[in-house]
Amino acid sequence: MTEKILSEKNRVVRHSRLELIEHWAIAISGLILLATGIFELPVAKRYYIVTVPGLRWTADFITSLYLHYAAALVFTAAGIFHLAYHGMRGETGLLPKKGDLSASVTVIKSLFGFGQEPPMHKYLPEQRLAYAGMAWIIILLIVSGLIKTYKNLYAPDLSLAIVLTATWIHNIGFVLFFLAFLAHMAAILLRPNWPMVRGIFTGKVRLDYARHRHALWIADLEKTKEPLIPDRDLRCGKV
Repeated sequence: MTEKILSEKNRVVRHSRLELIEHWAIAISGLILLATGIFELPVAKRYYIVTVPGLRWTADFITSLYLHYAAALVFTAAGIFHLAYHGMRGETGLLPKKGDLSASVTVIKSLFGFGQEPPMHKYLPEQRLAYAGMAWIIILLIVSGLIKTYKNLYAPDLSLAIVLTATWIHNIGFVLFFLAFLAHMAAILLRPNWPMVRGIFTGKVRLDYARHRHALWIADLEKTKEPLIPDRDLRCGKV
């Protein structure tokens, strides 16, 4: 298990290096897919995007298409690896649980000063719901994208009904993915979530923050951990 408490450093390992690579592979390739998907429409010249230094290529449909394909390959591979790797390891912490919807309402209300947030596990209930929603969006995008790619590369005479259906699903998936991205960014901007940002880059978060907000997770880690190096602040009577 990669999760462990680093008491002396006031840190707890939340994500492994492999999980960070997964996250950023999906995030970066997803953003490239969003951008190149837009550039495949005749918008770069219309809105003067081509005048931005280094973005002259955005008006070239073929360049945008090839970049879209390359990003889609990384996006799909990372998604499949994520499912296979964590599935084989039996890691289910991000899967939605009964009561997550009502618990999410409680957490969101607490962020704005209404009520108290209860102790949480490693992932908050709204994170689990967001994960499930994003998973379905990604599935829609991958399946519809594969159909469109198959038509473009191997079957130009593919049924028009199939192509139109795949195109509509892909377009809807694009909008949903973009909205999910905005929601993700909005969540990061909320002050109580700021300590989690460190974990996106280093894999570690502050131990005092985790004890406060993810008390159930820390309790589980302390049940299964190796003996800890005593926390220097706790020895000194500091909180």
